[in-house]
Amino acid sequence: MKVLVVYSHPVEGSFTSALRDRVLAGLNAGGHETRLDDLYADDFRPELSAWERTNHLLPPEHKPEIAAYAANLRWCDALVLVYPTWWSGQPAMLKGWMDRVWVAGVAYDLPEGGNRIRPRLHNIRRIVTVTSHGSSKSINAIQGESGKRVVNRSLRVLCNRYARTRWLALYRIDRCSAQTREAFLAKTERSMQRLR
Repeated sequence: MKVLVVYSHPVEGSFTSALRDRVLAGLNAGGHETRLDDLYADDFRPELSAWERTNHLLPPEHKPEIAAYAANLRWCDALVLVYPTWWSGQPAMLKGWMDRVWVAGVAYDLPEGGNRIRPRLHNIRRIVTVTSHGSSKSINAIQGESGKRVVNRSLRVLCNRYARTRWLALYRIDRCSAQTREAFLAKTERSMQRLR
């Protein structure tokens, strides 16, 4: 498979960067072709400008800052998002990538006079989220799992109609042992190696 890994964490040497490394190792061991968009290393600008909002229906050719990111989305069969869950959802950097890159002409079309978008990312058949949470799974359920809903209910519907999602999450990261963290890293690598 052609797999795009989108990584969002500001600190090299973090547990999330270890997850990124194990994701890439697993994908490479599985024979997958990979590309990495490291949003912080790229100095990606997450805020949607007034011009972008006003011109959100313009084709992506008019938005050179997102061209490479849009090309990667069009290229991949699978998308792997690697990030920590902060405030029950995606970090601002990753949310900004969604706001600025999943736009008309890239992720969807809105026909003139229409009121319903048409998905464009038919190439993406698999979305995997690899994340960590400071709180327990039950607390996340009570909070409504907003990050998971964004992936499953918003991103997925702009992909192939048969696209499947997978949620790999380590809960209670602030309190878990080194052995638990290592087990999750190993599980993540195995999952990426077997990605289909």
